[in-house]
Amino acid sequence: YSLLIPLTFVLLTWRVTGYLCPTAVSMYFCKTEYNTGLLCVIILFFFFQDYTATIFLRQRWTDERLCFDGNKSLSLDGRLVEMLWVPDTFIVDSKKSFLHDITVENRLIRIYPNGTVLYALRITTTVACSMDLTKYPMDKQTCTLQLESWGYNINDVMFYWTRGNDSVSGLDTLQLAQYTVEDHFTSVSEAVYETGRYPKLVFHFELKRNILYFILETYVPSILLVVLSWVSFWISQSSVPARICIGVTTVLTMTTLMMGARTSLPNANCFIKAIDVYLGICFSFIFGALLEYAVAHFCTLHRLSSKERNGVLAAVTNSCSTPDNINKIDSNRSSETNTDKKRERSKHSGCTSPMSVMKRLFCIFDCFHVKNPYHIDNYARFSFPLSFIIINVLYWVYYLYF
Repeated sequence: YSLLIPLTFVLLTWRVTGYLCPTAVSMYFCKTEYNTGLLCVIILFFFFQDYTATIFLRQRWTDERLCFDGNKSLSLDGRLVEMLWVPDTFIVDSKKSFLHDITVENRLIRIYPNGTVLYALRITTTVACSMDLTKYPMDKQTCTLQLESWGYNINDVMFYWTRGNDSVSGLDTLQLAQYTVEDHFTSVSEAVYETGRYPKLVFHFELKRNILYFILETYVPSILLVVLSWVSFWISQSSVPARICIGVTTVLTMTTLMMGARTSLPNANCFIKAIDVYLGICFSFIFGALLEYAVAHFCTLHRLSSKERNGVLAAVTNSCSTPDNINKIDSNRSSETNTDKKRERSKHSGCTSPMSVMKRLFCIFDCFHVKNPYHIDNYARFSFPLSFIIINVLYWVYYLYF
């Protein structure tokens, strides 16, 4: 108690001067050391582009005004922090922060005989983190925790990490629901504003999303739906209800799956994500399988035989033969005027033009004519799976390695 009473008396007598930076008394910079411990409660909310973390923030600096005789440190009540000078540290890009106060405010003040002050806090903060979701769910996010001085510039205080990258602990045992901490490091920089240059400490950590959940939740069901749509290729074309039922059911199920995958993402993100690309590919194959049956069924029912085409051409030819005979008789009449001859020629050309148009239409039809529509299903049985496998290889190689 002999040391505590004089120290308490000193704190009470210079309460006003205690708000001054130690540099106002000494000729040296006020060096503030930082040591941060992260609890295993980092939660990343990519819906709101931020993350929430509970951290132990430990600050250490030397104040010569608090030197006392002895060889033991003194732990003071957290309420005495109002009588001491403390760095005006704040968290950059913080949306919401609070100090834990159960059962008392989680503060620690420890003063050493040489005037060194240890000030520890337990706080929970929500910090903004700009995320790039173009490769979601195979994405990697790099977020930062920035500590900066609010009022004291680089001429007043200097921030630095106590042990460099080892100043932040607790990430080795950190377990997150969707992410794995791949790398983390610290850095020291300066923040430049109109009012001056201020010290800043930055903690960087890189998170990689665990894709296994999304493979089981989205990718595998999508692949199974695509394979299910191929079953219709082995069903007879005469079984119209069965093939239509499979096609429509797979299309509607795929649509529901796409809508469910979008509900967990923010609507503000207008960029296309990797999962959107894959769902779009699967939907295209399912819809293509439905169109394949429509084309095959149309070719089966509406192909024209050669006799029918010849009959149509003969009918058109006979319809034009009568005007031709009339034109020959009228051409021998000398009493016809030049105006009537021009009208007859126009009639003759009007009959020959439908003939040429019809012939061209039938030639075009023959180019797209399928002799055996049942071969369409045979081609689809190999082309659809082969195309889907090739596109899958390109998709996974691009998003995993590029």
